[in-house]
Amino acid sequence: MSRRVFAIANQKGGVGKTTLAMNLAAGLARRGSCAVLDADPQGSASSWVQLATMPSNPSVPVIEVIADVRDVVEAVREEYEYLVIDCPPSTESPRVAQTLACVDCLLIPVLPSPMDLWASTRIEDTVKAARSDNPGLHAFLVLNQIEARNAMARGMAEVFREFTVPALRSGLSRRAIYRTAALEGRSVYDLGPRGKIAAQEIESVIAEILVA
Repeated sequence: MSRRVFAIANQKGGVGKTTLAMNLAAGLARRGSCAVLDADPQGSASSWVQLATMPSNPSVPVIEVIADVRDVVEAVREEYEYLVIDCPPSTESPRVAQTLACVDCLLIPVLPSPMDLWASTRIEDTVKAARSDNPGLHAFLVLNQIEARNAMARGMAEVFREFTVPALRSGLSRRAIYRTAALEGRSVYDLGPRGKIAAQEIESVIAEILVA
């Protein structure tokens, strides 16, 4: 059984880190067993599932990380085909370094504005340092809250040329349904027709990262 470990991280909050983590895990759970490791001291992923008024199908367990992330991954990775780690919103947290030492793929959600992208440049140094111990680490930017009319404006394209970490072709649009899912403690997959288009966005992200 092929096991894959994904991490969601950025050096700043408010970029949709947990939204991506929880919906990504829900999509992966439709392919095999999956769990979320909540390595963020704020406990956003743990709080997310506590809001659920009905169980998700399939359910994705959230495991709170209170020790070294590497030890937790080692302890549970044989139980699941996929793990998704929701990291702290800071590249200076030791948990980020622990995570990047043991994952296959890092996803970096960013808002589609030049200022937000420039604010994320520090994580490139973090990725470079992590690859000294984990040379197989893949890393991708994931645009979040995309506005259809300006997602790839000229200014954005200019900023992308400054990055060594590539961006996925797929991203998440600005949709109220993502907030609805969070408020209900579920994923967009669990919201029926209301969540169909958003689920298709998550599926596109998954299709790219599974072949990385």
